[in-house]
Amino acid sequence: MSEKRLKRKIIKKKLFAKNRLVILNEDTFEEIFSLRLTLMNLFVVATIGAFLIIFVTTYIIAFTPLREYIPGYASTQLKKDATELALKSDSLNQALKKNEAYIESIKKVLTGDLEYAKFNKDSILASVSEPISEEELKPTKSDLKFREAVDREDKYNLFEKAKPKVSTVLFPPVKGMITEKFNPKDKHYAVDIALAKNTPIKSILSGRVIFADWTPNTGNVVIIRHNSGFISIYKHAASVTVSQGDIVRTGEVIALAGSTGTESTGVHLHFELWKDGYPIDPSIFIEFE
Repeated sequence: MSEKRLKRKIIKKKLFAKNRLVILNEDTFEEIFSLRLTLMNLFVVATIGAFLIIFVTTYIIAFTPLREYIPGYASTQLKKDATELALKSDSLNQALKKNEAYIESIKKVLTGDLEYAKFNKDSILASVSEPISEEELKPTKSDLKFREAVDREDKYNLFEKAKPKVSTVLFPPVKGMITEKFNPKDKHYAVDIALAKNTPIKSILSGRVIFADWTPNTGNVVIIRHNSGFISIYKHAASVTVSQGDIVRTGEVIALAGSTGTESTGVHLHFELWKDGYPIDPSIFIEFE
């Protein structure tokens, strides 16, 4: 025990023994600077200095823009731009999938692989959309207030008649007598107009041709996508004058009337008009006779 105490005393004496650090002029040996130090003081100063260096370095990396100049550290702006681009890319991919699914379903309807009654835009888009959580479906406070205001307004508008959402003026594709009207109950989502053979069929609006080909049931068919969610369909044509991908203008000739396809009963135009994925009565917006 005495030896251990003796060693401790020696170590303590060395740690607290006073030493002097002197800086002298080499030529004159004049004392310029002197400092009294102990090993303990030197250890404390070195420890505090090390902690200060670590603290300052951590602060620079975490809270100042200087961290962007550290090799291997990603820029905040780059991260932000990358996140925005990733979101835009995901949105574009979703829109492309929905667009492709929608066009593919239209083609199936034209070829007879899909019935009109089963053609629903909501179900098509839902098949390519990601599931939404229940929390996202809950209405917000502002939604609830808006619904209450609408309910109160509708409560007193007893004599207000429903008006169609479509107000666009459409160019008549042909002029003739309607032989069969729009009748959703019988799954006839079109109007049939009797025509002379090779009567020019014109586009109701400017747009892009998304289908122009022959099908066994409906013969030569032209489908045009217009602005504002319109799609017009022209069936049983004798021949078509446009191709898929063409841009057409309002009133431009796109086909000639005929009686092609197994479902045709004579020379006529089977004309369909769709808005946002739903069939609408063309005679409401177009005067055929």
